[in-house]
Amino acid sequence: MAATTREWNNTMIIDPTYKPPAPEPLDGRRVVVLGAARQGRALGRWLPTVGAQVTLSDNRPTDQLADVVAEFEGSPVDLALGGHPLDLLDDCDLLCVSGGIPLTLPIVQAAFERGVRVTNDAQLFLERCPVPVMGITGSAGKTTTTALVGVMCRATGQQTFVGGNIGDVLLDVLPEIGSRGLVVMELSSFQLELMTVSPAVAAVLNVTPNHLDRHQAMDAYIAAKARIYRHQAYFHVAVFGRDDANAHRMSADAPGRMAYFSMRERVLSGAYLDGDDIVIVGDSAPGKGYRVVCPRRAIRLRGDHNVLNVLAACAVAGAAYVPVKAMRRAIESFEGVEHRLETVATLGGALWVNDSIATAPERVIAALHSYSQPVVLLAGGRDKKLPWTELAALAVQRCRAVIAFGEYGPEIVEHMRRAQQQAPGAPLDRVEAVPDLLAAVVLARDVAQPGDVVLLSPGGTSYDAYQDFAARGQHFRELVRQLQ
Repeated sequence: MAATTREWNNTMIIDPTYKPPAPEPLDGRRVVVLGAARQGRALGRWLPTVGAQVTLSDNRPTDQLADVVAEFEGSPVDLALGGHPLDLLDDCDLLCVSGGIPLTLPIVQAAFERGVRVTNDAQLFLERCPVPVMGITGSAGKTTTTALVGVMCRATGQQTFVGGNIGDVLLDVLPEIGSRGLVVMELSSFQLELMTVSPAVAAVLNVTPNHLDRHQAMDAYIAAKARIYRHQAYFHVAVFGRDDANAHRMSADAPGRMAYFSMRERVLSGAYLDGDDIVIVGDSAPGKGYRVVCPRRAIRLRGDHNVLNVLAACAVAGAAYVPVKAMRRAIESFEGVEHRLETVATLGGALWVNDSIATAPERVIAALHSYSQPVVLLAGGRDKKLPWTELAALAVQRCRAVIAFGEYGPEIVEHMRRAQQQAPGAPLDRVEAVPDLLAAVVLARDVAQPGDVVLLSPGGTSYDAYQDFAARGQHFRELVRQLQ
């Protein structure tokens, strides 16, 4: 197809022939939705608006889902609570799986065997979105990057929608998206592993061991991430982290145009750190070839990992021709996303920080590198079958105390003690396991000294005690405020 020039949000679109794929006709179709959390409930709201006959199913019993029952009372949505019986697939045309539902679930496997199409809210949205989408994934940093790209887009004055794995389930706002809107979408590996459509701008920030409790093997995890760009057209753009080995290798398979971001080296198209300047180059700097966005000191976020997030956001926004002045305004005003190195309070001269988003050891490593002060680390939650050796080796050098809580707490203590044996004389002098976050906060209050950072950076998921990392972070805030 010959490329022609068209306008998108007053700038030239990266996809000159873009047309959203024709939506699958769901009118009169029977659709089963698995999981009545955020994504499943959004599907339950949206599907009847296009004429689908909907059953919303959840493993939890009715007495634990009073809010779901109340929301759908009087609606055309049928509820099947307390399990996922296989007879839900009888006459089923489409099975929609929420992100937290493993594809190994018997009803999902039965759907595959019966030839029932299995999809999710993200795919249904991308198939119907009237404008090109900027999609972002990665093992770490995707939420901060997505949020910052959203701020950059809003700084243009354009109508901007940000959601997906964070914020709004975008099906909820689909009717509001006009032909000149901007959409920024965070995509997790759980969403991507089902998808057969890719956004027009697709970013892979990094791919390091994560969610191996779900994907079982690193190859399967990488394959899921790759779906964000696998189905792009030749005129689409894929953005890759040049400094991450896996993300860089994945770029060899991109079917369209490529851009990169890097703190270590120059790139031909994308964004990099040139001395102390954030710069964009190539197609990301249309008409100029090289543009300085802002000095590094303009970034208000802590840590080199957040410099990478800013570079990634510039590369993504540049691929969508967001003006440099909008990028600059966004970077200068952006203070980060809650539960990510979020300062909660200063108590007795110690800084208390909420990094509940850190659900993998790699994220805890980045958090520890963000502070020069002695750290009292609160780590725990549920294990994701990830290696802790590197984190433990760093923690014994960077922490005065490690307080391990929750389901994985005893194993964390063992990791730390083994690392202590390898580093006699290291600063870490107290390692202790406690039952829960409350006990961890109380002990941290007693252990912390003026000048310390008390850092909640768990390294594990929240699912042993909380609905999600945000609920855990909110509880931490409340506990710290009670100490005040």
